Amino acid sequence: MNAAAGAIGVLDLQGGVQEHLDHLRRIGVAARPVKRAAELDGLAGLIIPGGESTCLSRLLTIFGLDDAIRQGYGNGLKLWGTCAGAILLARENVGEMPFLGLMDIAVNRNAFGSQLDSFNRDALAPAVAREPIPLTFIRAPKIVQAGPGVRILLQLDDYIAAAEDDQILVTVFHPELTPSLAFHRYFARKCGLKVAETDDAALDPDWTPQSWTRFSYHV
Repeated sequence: MNAAAGAIGVLDLQGGVQEHLDHLRRIGVAARPVKRAAELDGLAGLIIPGGESTCLSRLLTIFGLDDAIRQGYGNGLKLWGTCAGAILLARENVGEMPFLGLMDIAVNRNAFGSQLDSFNRDALAPAVAREPIPLTFIRAPKIVQAGPGVRILLQLDDYIAAAEDDQILVTVFHPELTPSLAFHRYFARKCGLKVAETDDAALDPDWTPQSWTRFSYHV
């Protein structure tokens, strides 16, 4: 088996890359940044982090990672899109052209308004954790429709905040910006990786918003 097969990659073009790597390290999962198509080889999963979806789509095209991700998906690679990542994975982007189009969902980009309309709240996603977990929304999209093969993990008000199908997980919020490791554990298990048995709702008491700066990651 390729040594990377026990690892999860984080797309390293823009957005919350180091924060995701830090969370994966905290649950004991091997993780590495991904900047080149060849670095997808053998990974169990790939996180497409939040950032700016238009910028990310251009960079993915420039680096040839768009086709590489589609090919990896066709070969069984698990994907998790957070915020902008969810937009890129959606089959429909209301009023705009979709990009990767790999998941049967429709998203409304910037549905909450500007950066000033970002917010935090707690919510219960029963399939992910038994207790409410903290959520951080930053210029977030809304998932406004899900196809028959999509399972809704979290519904809030008039929109879907988290969903999955057999191969893809999407969240419109940023789990990597909170002390909760629940969604990272959930994705690692989706990738077939073992993580420590623990209370998935428990918050990491050692986490701070600056925690990721303690680690150094290299390509």
